[in-house]
Amino acid sequence: MKFPFWCHKHVVLLGILVLGLNSAWAADWPRQVTDSRGTHQLENQPLRIVSTSVTLTGSLLAIDAPVIASGATTPNNRFADDQGFLRQWGDIAKQRNVARLYIGEPNAEAVAAQMPDLILISATGGDSALALYDQLSTIAPTLVINYDDKSWQALLTQLGEITGHEKQAAARITEFNQQLATAKARMKLPPQPVTALVYTPAAHGANVWTDDSAQGKLMQQLGFALAPLPANLHASQSQGKRHDIVQLGGESLAAGLNGEALFLFASDQKDADALNANPLLAHIPAVQNKRVYALGAETFRLDYYSATRVLQRLSQLFG
Repeated sequence: MKFPFWCHKHVVLLGILVLGLNSAWAADWPRQVTDSRGTHQLENQPLRIVSTSVTLTGSLLAIDAPVIASGATTPNNRFADDQGFLRQWGDIAKQRNVARLYIGEPNAEAVAAQMPDLILISATGGDSALALYDQLSTIAPTLVINYDDKSWQALLTQLGEITGHEKQAAARITEFNQQLATAKARMKLPPQPVTALVYTPAAHGANVWTDDSAQGKLMQQLGFALAPLPANLHASQSQGKRHDIVQLGGESLAAGLNGEALFLFASDQKDADALNANPLLAHIPAVQNKRVYALGAETFRLDYYSATRVLQRLSQLFG
């Protein structure tokens, strides 16, 4: 069968276009990525990413990275759905058929079974699989990601560069920043400075978010000033040395909750009511002036999805 000349011409043009796209695609790889364990070379763009950190998974989903499996927390608790995935992105994980690796305790065999071409580990936090680094790094390139010293936007940018999804990361950040600017222009803030925290009524304790935390950085982006903790405050480090939280309990709890208003992440109104009812906290300014605000249970870990919900909640409170 003979094809007209124009048809051959279009086939040739299409071939050149495809070749050009493939060349451009290949030109971006291999890539070198540096983490706390050194410099790693990623030969090709990852297509099967395993996230051992439930905190990192939400950010990977937000940039459409090919995350195929994730570690999980206890199912059906206040933060997580029936899979043990965080509520703010659990539905998206189901739509994309993200498999659950394990609940809580990391498991190298479960990771290997997914045949990943990239494994991501969080450096700190309850979802860190750092103890299994040597085992995991024999399965696939394994990167250690620190989320306790940066904004969620900076984390998103970092993950975008690692996965080749820079454009998606930039688009998400631009979209959010536009919402943030609109909300900020309409908000009338309460007296400053304020304290951002996670309150645990059963333990009579709190984790206060620092300037370095994603939560603290979001509050500052909206114009809030974070109250500095008193000098010589006794704080615990039961979760190891972290940049994002200061753990308070006992006598240090009231002293550390010294902001004019308290913003409770990972909390609902019951938690706010419990804090207000705690007789040891009755004298602090935020309780006396009725400025204790719950931001929702789905703000336990900050990513694009939960940050958007924080923005919506603060707009309702102060818009």
